[in-house]
Amino acid sequence: MRITVLTVADCPNARPALELATAALDGREAEVELVEVADEAEATRLGMCGSPTILIDGTDPFPPPGAAPSLSCRLYWRADGTMSGLPEETALRLALAGTAAPVRGAGAADCCAPPPDVRDVVDRSGRGRRAPAERGLRAVQQRILRHFSATGTAPGARTLRPEAAEAGRSAGEVLAELAEEDFITLDEAGNIRAAYPFSAVPTRHRVRLGIGVEVWSMCAIDALGIPAMLGQDAVISSTDPVSGDAVTVTSADGVLRWDPVDAVVFVGQRPGGGPAAAACCDALNFFTGAANAEAWTSGHPDVPGRTVGRSEAERIGRETFGHLLAP
Repeated sequence: MRITVLTVADCPNARPALELATAALDGREAEVELVEVADEAEATRLGMCGSPTILIDGTDPFPPPGAAPSLSCRLYWRADGTMSGLPEETALRLALAGTAAPVRGAGAADCCAPPPDVRDVVDRSGRGRRAPAERGLRAVQQRILRHFSATGTAPGARTLRPEAAEAGRSAGEVLAELAEEDFITLDEAGNIRAAYPFSAVPTRHRVRLGIGVEVWSMCAIDALGIPAMLGQDAVISSTDPVSGDAVTVTSADGVLRWDPVDAVVFVGQRPGGGPAAAACCDALNFFTGAANAEAWTSGHPDVPGRTVGRSEAERIGRETFGHLLAP
């Protein structure tokens, strides 16, 4: 038996994943190796759907539904409904024994069955929000995100021409492909309406960056990912959909302070699929407390989901968006 832990450089879960795999063997003989994946092409060749990915004899025992190979961070559902950067040891033991692991999100799943996999909601079913480097997609995506962060507005196609031309394409061609893959959304005229985590139109979630620029985010999780993505202090201002009361999250030197301290985030997804902007962005909101989140879900039985606390919401935002502007 061969166990391969695929990871990216400096992944905090690389060594824990290696230790987990060794522990899950429970004395079985196996070759265990840690492989650092350098680029998207190698991730595709090896079958790494986010870091860390654990392969058993070259097979991923927890394949995210619809996932594509990527260098993004990977999250795993646990039996108690939480998420972690590692699979549960029990699930891995079952996989090593040749038994299907009963872990939500480990195989084909109904995206409409509650609770939805957070990866389906904010992270393109585990494929990550970072566009691939091929065909000018990442260069244009990153140019869009930097323009939003510098101006608070979406760039026009003319601004994106140099990055698209480097790949031998027009800006319109690259934008169309980014929209098709749900990295951005376009309006009827072909203008950028959203580039996750940013929105070109007003939303419930306003983010004032440390440099003074104000931007809109698509949802609560997107807002929480912006400070990590930009490496800036920020103040997130939102409102509870039930009470209308303010929820403020202040990020300073990487530490987030919530007001009120009992605030939570509901993570939901409307049935039917489609881009995140239509399927779930209006269902990922801050609430002043769990009671209000429960009241909202009771009034929206058509939106399956679950409520997450501050630390989990911060982690999801950070792991989803924190690496988008990395080289």
